Amino acid sequence: MALMITDECINCDVCEPECPNQAIYLGVEIYEIDPSRCTECVGHFEEPQCVQVCPVACIPIHPEHVESRETLWQKYQRLTAQARDDAPAAGG
Repeated sequence: MALMITDECINCDVCEPECPNQAIYLGVEIYEIDPSRCTECVGHFEEPQCVQVCPVACIPIHPEHVESRETLWQKYQRLTAQARDDAPAAGG
């Protein structure tokens, strides 16, 4: 289940730096979440960090992107493997 940010967002900037998958970005009017990168923090934390820090509680589960915990885990593994492959080689 990817999360989404609703139009109640006040652009307070606290959610974006908390996302370990870099799924949150500033959209045209409010922050948005890329569902292909959102794992609800599975693999990183017990609870979604953006939800924890949001002062207006505007980050529910995205109804169009419902995923099982296993699917979120697989997405986490894919994203971390991709990050390793994209990282510059040590010492060079």
